[in-house]
This record gives sequence, C-alpha cells and structure tokens, in this order.
Amino acid sequence: MSVRVACCQVALAVGEAGRNREEVLEAAERAAREGAGIVVLPELSNSGYVFHDLGEAVRLGEPLDGPTVGGWMDLSRRSGAVVVGGLCEDRGGRISNTAVLVDPSGEVTVYRKAHLWGEETLFFEPGDEEPPVVETDFGRVGVVICYDLEFPEWVRLAALAGCDILCAPTNWPLYPRPAGERPMEVVGVQANAATNRIFIAACDRTGPERGVRWVEGSVIADPDGWPLAGPREGEGIISASCDLEAARDKRIGERNDVFADRRPELYAGILERTRAGRRENR
Repeated sequence: MSVRVACCQVALAVGEAGRNREEVLEAAERAAREGAGIVVLPELSNSGYVFHDLGEAVRLGEPLDGPTVGGWMDLSRRSGAVVVGGLCEDRGGRISNTAVLVDPSGEVTVYRKAHLWGEETLFFEPGDEEPPVVETDFGRVGVVICYDLEFPEWVRLAALAGCDILCAPTNWPLYPRPAGERPMEVVGVQANAATNRIFIAACDRTGPERGVRWVEGSVIADPDGWPLAGPREGEGIISASCDLEAARDKRIGERNDVFADRRPELYAGILERTRAGRRENR
C-alpha cells in the first residue's frame, strides 16, 4: 500500500511559541489537504532551538496535553493522517526534547531524544527508551530525533523492530562543507535507509535563529537510499509516494539479505568494548 509522506520545513523562532505553533499546524494542514497520510514536522517545533539558558527552556516547555499536541491530534482526527512532530516537553519542571506520533484514533506515542547534541545537554534530560515502532493504517512507523540518526545501532533497533518508515524531526545546524557536496546529514539519512532497507523521512527547519543557520535538509529516502524528495531551500513542503511494503523485503540480489546475512555472534565484542570504554572514562 502506497502512502504519501510529507515533511514540512518551517521557519521557527525561539521563544515565539504561539507563532511557531500556528505556522507548523498550517503547514501540516496543507500537507494533509494535498493528500499526505504521514506528516512529519521539525524538532522542537513549539519552542525553537537556540535557548539562552535553562530558565528559558523551562519557560518554553509544554506538557503533552498542551495546545501543540492538541492541535496535531485534532488535525489527525479530521484528516486521517498520522502526524509526527517534535516539541519542548515540560514534565513538571523536567524538560525533554520529545517527539510524538499521533494517529487518527487519538493514540499518542511518545519518544524522548536519547542522544543529546551540544548544548542540549544543558537543558534536556536524555530519554532511555528505544525508538518506538507503531502499527498504523499505512504501515509500521518508527520515531527518532535528529542526532539519534548518527548512531547506526539506534536506527537498526527500529529496523529490527519492524519499522517500515523512520520519521525524524530534526534541527540541523549548518556547518561548512566543500563546494558542491551534499549535507552530510542528508548523506547519513540515505546511508541509514540503504543499510536497513527502510524509508526515512527527516524533517528539518529553516529561519535564522540567534546567529544559527540551518541545513534545510528535509529529505525522504527510499530503501535503496535514494532521495525521493528533498532537500530544498527555505520554507515549504516536500512529499513523495512511498510503498511501505517495499521496506519489508530485505533482499539485495539473489544471494544476499541485509538482515539474514547478519552474524550477531561476531558482534558481542562491541558491547563489551563499549562498557570497558565507559569504565575507563569515569
């Protein structure tokens, strides 16, 4: 079954929660009107990203039963679309970089970013739950956030759990790269998609914020790793028709299968070396 997947690349502004909420919801509504069954929104789409300090992050936090998730739930119910978006979540004074998946039944699946980037460690508590994979009317949808994509083990967990499409709200700060080269963040999405033979929809943002510019790297990649849509500059929506059942075929040629060919018995040393490294760094 094919489904149209859309990523809404919106200009956000730190501290302007009402405006952010309105702009993001308007873009999501447009994507749904244009036929998207899965709509992906940026990371921290209610608050913006570049906080001055912890106090500002706390003030901009919002509970899961607040207006941001409430607006997405209403849209999902009315349109029949699955919505995946990020927000600064207030958990009673504790702050998380959170993504939610909302389906038309009103079910809300929550994921809190496990791998915090840069100054995020000053504001957010890291999550410690694996990426959720949710059965929807369109297929099995997984959720991670931004820097999580840099950890192949984390993406593989979602793929092994049966994920057909991995949705990733992101805020990718722009860093220099050689002329003519694609953003490495986009290359990483393509590599993860091909390695696991899944679709990945990463939704970036735009709009300069306190001196920070963004990659504007929203991209939808297929199980061969090729971009079906994106990246694009500025505000706008990218979308692509995705046959999610294709992600359930892990074969690459007559003799190879990216899951069946795994040899986990050879990989046990990775865990032991990781534990040893942590002990040495204490």
